[in-house]
Amino acid sequence: MTALHLSRFSSLRAFGHRNFVYVWSGALVSNIGTWMETLALGVFVTTVTGRAEATGAIAALTYIPALILSPVAGALADRFDRRVYVAVGTFVHALLAGLLTVLAFTGHLTVPAVAVISFLNGCTSTLTNPGFSALISELVPPEDLHSAVSLNSAQFNLGRIMGPALAAIVLGTHGIAWALLVNTVSFVAVLVAVSRVRPAARANALSREELWPGIVRGARVAREDAGIFLAMMGTLAVSALIAPFIGLVPVYAIRVFHEGAAATSLLVTCQGVGAVLAAVMLGPLIARLGRQRVLEACLLLIGVAATLYWLAPTLHLAALAMVGLGWFYMATLTGLNTSCQLRVPRELQARIHSLYSMMLGVGYAVGVWAQGALADRVGVRFVTASCAVLFVALVLSLRLLRPHAFDATEAPSKLVPAVSPSSSVRIEGSGDF
Repeated sequence: MTALHLSRFSSLRAFGHRNFVYVWSGALVSNIGTWMETLALGVFVTTVTGRAEATGAIAALTYIPALILSPVAGALADRFDRRVYVAVGTFVHALLAGLLTVLAFTGHLTVPAVAVISFLNGCTSTLTNPGFSALISELVPPEDLHSAVSLNSAQFNLGRIMGPALAAIVLGTHGIAWALLVNTVSFVAVLVAVSRVRPAARANALSREELWPGIVRGARVAREDAGIFLAMMGTLAVSALIAPFIGLVPVYAIRVFHEGAAATSLLVTCQGVGAVLAAVMLGPLIARLGRQRVLEACLLLIGVAATLYWLAPTLHLAALAMVGLGWFYMATLTGLNTSCQLRVPRELQARIHSLYSMMLGVGYAVGVWAQGALADRVGVRFVTASCAVLFVALVLSLRLLRPHAFDATEAPSKLVPAVSPSSSVRIEGSGDF
């Protein structure tokens, strides 16, 4: 299949670049394992403690490091070969996964141990993710970036579909230790994929700034560019008020519907289905309506979808609502992330993504812990649905009081030239089929 043939399907155009396909495939295998671990540990903590606050706190520990490490991570990733940078982070993830596996097989897996390793995983992810995002950005030309970001989210959510389903089977037949072992082995796929990527001959595009001035420059750009600033604030609001549905899935399944791993797997899988559908559908929608209009619609509707999910009277209706919520969640974050990346040159992409990740991580950490703690006191449905309604109110208020606020995401950037959709910019080493 050639890039020409893929151009008919704008959502899939990034698959016309060989290096992107290598990284996409390796990440998919790894994310299947990661979602197996996520579900297994969520069920483990919820079952052992019986508290939503504990489950939320463990989920939050993975994202708390973003508050301190994200700006540093972005500046570091802009200074090194992204392939090597990602490979080192992946190796550390594999070591931590291996430690969890050993603890499980030897009968020493405890909630405190899960908490410590979750925090260390969060540190590693925070340091690695900006480099991975910047690597994705350099594997495709600018006009295919939205496709690459969408497909990258799709592979993450394909992992969300397959990982929990496999985890439910493995947990039911062999126990948590084997689910954790599969995750440990899955990191090999990323290391192999990155090793096959041909390096881009653009070493001079890497940042040569000192670490602290580089961090300051990235923060200044994010603050002064109205489009990036709006996207960052939108990401913070989504992550704090909407995103906690991810970490609280085991609580919802076990406490509200009185089900276990199978129901948790069903809900997580349905989110993945919705996200994959979004990845396929976003390209044509954006081509017809424009990126700004699609993003604005997603921000208006994601809170409605979350409200319907949390108020669903049965598990099957909740699963159906989760498909819609997964669709809007993926589409919203993809639009916000792409808006940031397209407004800066390559040497700033990792730094801007690190700030985006910080907004996402800090908002999620605070939101999932706070909603979990309140859920223990006043009920899961009331707390989570109220947060979703609050998000709807915030977006509607912005839309009514500042009707042209979203125009900033499409306004020309002073940092990069406009890219024509029909341009034929070629990234050296991208390897068109």
